[in-house]
Amino acid sequence: MAQAREHQDRLTKPRGSLGVLEDVAVRLAGIAGACPPPLPTPVALAVFAADHGVHAQGVSPWPQEVTAQMVANFTAGGAVANAFAAQVGASLTVVDVGVASDLPPAPGLLSRKVAYGTADLSEGPAMTGEQAAEALAAGVRVAADLVASGNRCLVTGDMGIANTTASAALISVFTGRDAAAVTGRGTGVDDAMYHHKIDVVQRALRVNGLEGAVPEGPEAAVRALAAVGGLEHAAIAGFVLGAAAARVPVILDGVIAGSAALAAAAIAPDAIGYCVAGHRSAEPGHAVALAHLGLRPLVDLELRLGEGTGGLLAHPIVTAAARVMHDVATFDSAGVADKDA
Repeated sequence: MAQAREHQDRLTKPRGSLGVLEDVAVRLAGIAGACPPPLPTPVALAVFAADHGVHAQGVSPWPQEVTAQMVANFTAGGAVANAFAAQVGASLTVVDVGVASDLPPAPGLLSRKVAYGTADLSEGPAMTGEQAAEALAAGVRVAADLVASGNRCLVTGDMGIANTTASAALISVFTGRDAAAVTGRGTGVDDAMYHHKIDVVQRALRVNGLEGAVPEGPEAAVRALAAVGGLEHAAIAGFVLGAAAARVPVILDGVIAGSAALAAAAIAPDAIGYCVAGHRSAEPGHAVALAHLGLRPLVDLELRLGEGTGGLLAHPIVTAAARVMHDVATFDSAGVADKDA
C-alpha cells in the first residue's frame, strides 16, 4: 500500500487530484499484495436469497411469495440486477440459502438452503447457532468457488422480503445506535407501518437480550447474527470473509450488505480491509453502518433496491481506480516536469 501511494504521487497529475479513487487504488494494492494491483475483472455478483419469519408482523407491504418469484425473475434475466450485470459484464449467481419454498432448478441458481426462512426475530432468535454457522459457511464456499473459477472481484447481492427489518436490528446491535435511528422504510412503507417496524425492531432487541450490549468477539457476534439476522445476512457475512481469505476485493451493496459486513467485521476485523462500499443506500441505517466500518461509499444515487445494483454500478469506478495505476505515465517516463522539480 505504501508503494501504491508513492506510485500515485509520481503519476502525471497533481498529487491527490483523483481523491477517493487514489484511496481505492491503494486499498486494491493492499488486498492483492501487489503494486500496481490487478484489474478487478472478471467480476461476479452473488445474490443470496432467503425469507424472514418477522414478515408475519406486518413490516413489509409485499407478500412473502415475492422472494421466490424474484428468484425466478433473476434466473430468467428480468431483474434490474440482470440489466446492470450485463452493462458491466458481471456474471450473476443466485444462491438459495433460506427461501420459504422449494425452488425448481434453473440456470445460475445454487441451492444452499439452510432452512425454509427464519423464525420471527421479534419473538426469539431468528436462527439457531448451527443455522447461522451453516449459512456463514455457505457464503464462504460461494466466494471461494467464484474466485476459483477465475473471478477477481465479487459483488454482494440480496433478495428477501422483510430483510430490511433484520438489517436494522443488526445495525442497532453492532453499532449501539437506537433502533429508531437505523430503521428505514425499506421497499416503501407508510407512516403507520414504519413506526410499527421500529417497534418490532426494538422488541427483537429486547426479547433477545441485545439492548445496549455491542457484541465483542467472534462467538458473541455469531450469537447476535443468529438472534436477529437473516440467513442471507449470515451468508453475505461469510461471502465477505471468503473474499478476504482469497485476497480479492468485495464490493458491498446497500443496507443488507452493510449490516452483514458489520457481523463479518465483528467476527474477523481485518476482513473489512478487503471491502469497498459501492454506494450509500437511502436507508438511514446504511450510513450508520458505513461510518462504523470506516468505509466511504463511491456512489450516492438514493438507491434502495438491493439485489447488488449499487455494487454493480460502482464496479467501473473501482476498475478505473486500478487502471490508472497501470496506464497513466509517471512524470519521469512522460518527460513532464513535476511542480517540485
